[in-house]
Amino acid sequence: MRNNQGPAIVARGLRVVRGGRRGVVVIDGMDLEVPAGQLVGLLGPSGSGKTTLMRAVVGAQADVTGTLEVLGLPAGHPELRHRVGYVTQAPSVYGDLTIRENLRYFAHLMGAPETDVDRVLREVDLAPIGDRRVGVLSGGERSRASLAVALLGTPDLLVLDEPTVGLDPVLRRDLWLLFHRLAEQGTSLLVSSHVMDEATRCDRLVLMRAGRVLADETLPELLARTGAADAEGAFLALVEQEEAAA
Repeated sequence: MRNNQGPAIVARGLRVVRGGRRGVVVIDGMDLEVPAGQLVGLLGPSGSGKTTLMRAVVGAQADVTGTLEVLGLPAGHPELRHRVGYVTQAPSVYGDLTIRENLRYFAHLMGAPETDVDRVLREVDLAPIGDRRVGVLSGGERSRASLAVALLGTPDLLVLDEPTVGLDPVLRRDLWLLFHRLAEQGTSLLVSSHVMDEATRCDRLVLMRAGRVLADETLPELLARTGAADAEGAFLALVEQEEAAA
């Protein structure tokens, strides 16, 4: 278990504008804390601001104001490059290289040990096809190859943007088991999804809508507060409460 000090992510008055100062406000005044060493699900419909928040956390988002700290440092700080792993919705590996060649290349850039290549191949269940060129892989296999890159160097924080999209039920199950093993070892994970039934797989939930946090609590706490039977029902109940109060 790693010695995590303080929250993995802290946002205070976070504001993100897309398209310059006069553009669209995607996130407006968000306050949020993501505990260290937990698997936190970031759930909400498409367009709710999940990807924008994740891009801000990893330092890839422009026009960010307010306070955003990651592992005790300002988001985007150079020291975070080797401590934060990020997987986007689009695969981030080279199609003309094999999976193993991609991993060796990124391991060299990151200064990760050569032994990490075989380790992460096993963790994402790609070891049998490690010498296959990425360009001929299925969408799910390319997504897992991108995840393998993010696991190099054993990062303290993993930011995963819809990592299970397009995967069959068995692979989805296996990836969530991997995420839980990583959390048990002390890794902090922020995992986004628009599939509400994945809420049951998370230690804690952050529900988002229109750039705002509707809830930040465990699933049992959320269900008890809303009286709903599941996460989708709880989300709809919160939306109805918000609309009634408007």
